[in-house]
Amino acid sequence: MKNDSVFTAGAGLLIIVLTASCVTLQHKGSVKLDAATRAKAVEVLQEGLKAAGGDNFWPSIHAAEALTIGGYGSEVREHLTPKLSTDRDAQHRCGIARELVRAGDTARVKELTAVLTSSDPHGHVHAAESLFKVYQVGDPDAMRRHFAQRENMKLHLMAAAALARQGDLGAVKDIRGVLRDGQGDDVQIAAWILGQIGNRDDIEPLRMRLADAPTPLIRAYIEHALAMLGDPDGIVALGRNLDSEDTAIRTYAANFAGDAGCGQLVPKLTKMLDDPNLDARIRAAQALLTLEK
Repeated sequence: MKNDSVFTAGAGLLIIVLTASCVTLQHKGSVKLDAATRAKAVEVLQEGLKAAGGDNFWPSIHAAEALTIGGYGSEVREHLTPKLSTDRDAQHRCGIARELVRAGDTARVKELTAVLTSSDPHGHVHAAESLFKVYQVGDPDAMRRHFAQRENMKLHLMAAAALARQGDLGAVKDIRGVLRDGQGDDVQIAAWILGQIGNRDDIEPLRMRLADAPTPLIRAYIEHALAMLGDPDGIVALGRNLDSEDTAIRTYAANFAGDAGCGQLVPKLTKMLDDPNLDARIRAAQALLTLEK
């Protein structure tokens, strides 16, 4: 593939499975959970969806995402639709609308577009990120304006991600440039994006940023991006990160274990269904259901 091409993983993604002596390949979807494990994963997600309290808002949204993956989109729509009438926080509305879109209510893209184009900047980043996650751009002109500015680099990068997923090669080039030359959180976000839209040409640039990663969390993001692109060392690191004492690292490792096709990590992910952290449990359940797809 050329450096400026966009790669999006599809149904033919291969899972890299590590053994003691070699790396073997199997098709995604070959993982079959036993009935008890699948039932427990669904139970974790259904409890997570209904979790109350301000700190549980985003874990509940993550549970909605995972339930849709598992085939429970109607349950997600029933639970989340009323919340758009009561929650006025723009960031929260983006999370709710995003998961309704993912669950099949595509008309809710208009909610994301409304936040993206609002004069209030509070929800701009969340709107751009959410549109990226559901393969939409909302208002192309507004998204390009957010991409053009660099005062808020997170917004710049999330807008770049949404545009890149629509085939904007200039946006892809920009994200790669931030990975190469950026610092701190900018590198973390660029790595996260490239793990989802990049190709094998991005593996070496990602590896080059491991040595100067300023925090363990940023290093983990880079490792997980490498795993998403099929790098064996990245997959080993992702599996190791599932055992991290750092809750954020452990949770993000579970988040990407499914999309990276790490079928060999089912035992660890199953154990994580009892993790003391709600979001970690939810992400482990999501990964398990994703591995069955």
